[in-house]
Amino acid sequence: MTLKTDSRNVLAGLDAGGTTFKCGLATADGKLITQERFPVSTPAETIASCVDFFRTRANAAGQTISALGIASFGPINIDATSPDYGTILNTPKPGWSNTNLRRAFADALKVPVTVDTDVNGALAAELAWGAAKGVSSAAYVTVGTGIGAGICSGGTFAAAPLHPEFGHISMKRHADDAAFAGTCSFHGDCLEGLASAAAFMARFGDPRYLDENHAGWAVEADYLAQACLSLSLSFRPQRIILGGGLMLAPHLIQMTRDAYQKKMAGYLGETEEEIEQKIVTPGLGDDAGLLGGIKLAIDLN
Repeated sequence: MTLKTDSRNVLAGLDAGGTTFKCGLATADGKLITQERFPVSTPAETIASCVDFFRTRANAAGQTISALGIASFGPINIDATSPDYGTILNTPKPGWSNTNLRRAFADALKVPVTVDTDVNGALAAELAWGAAKGVSSAAYVTVGTGIGAGICSGGTFAAAPLHPEFGHISMKRHADDAAFAGTCSFHGDCLEGLASAAAFMARFGDPRYLDENHAGWAVEADYLAQACLSLSLSFRPQRIILGGGLMLAPHLIQMTRDAYQKKMAGYLGETEEEIEQKIVTPGLGDDAGLLGGIKLAIDLN
């Protein structure tokens, strides 16, 4: 079923991140109508705030929500055939393990709900409307509270009905970063433990107040370049999109490209211009995750 753009029906999207839940309503063609962000606290409190947003905003406009798409932090069960579909798995986020997001929102809103990872959702939106539009293979890496990656080739997401845990791959230590234990509660110095926003802040401080010449940026770029190298050599994506809060630092993307080019050492024959087109930031900016939820809802309909 495809909704008409002039219908009073609207689609709901949720970007369920580690720090905030971002809710929005959109038309059937993905045009955002309204949105709001809520800080993450307990599951009950956070979900209740989002449910109230969806009900209040839709009712005020005389609209009916036809479906909800959730692009969520992980690990999460995204197997639609599983009785635990939509359940957050073992997470270091206190109180959130075993929370079934799909069931909670479906019961409260009485609408069909579909769930995928935040990175798969953001990548789906970028393929439809953003930086990966027109390519057949792409990866989206979010560099925020944690690190995750979505990988898509020929319309198929890698590992489905599971999802990659790319943030937990091993890293080769940067020469100036030997003493840091890493922040990952499971693996210590994996990619997430060394290069997430939380890891960056733990040893370098708040990135918003650091000069672009601060030594921490070179360390961060080195790890992100290693991540891009792993993606390039394993999956050969045409586009690698680096999103998340840490990528808001405008100089980090070029530093990562430069480190990637040096590490690749000409192996794939990529020129500097080709690398610049390959490793990019989100075309949809901060709305990539939310529009990912909307795209999931569109596909459900």
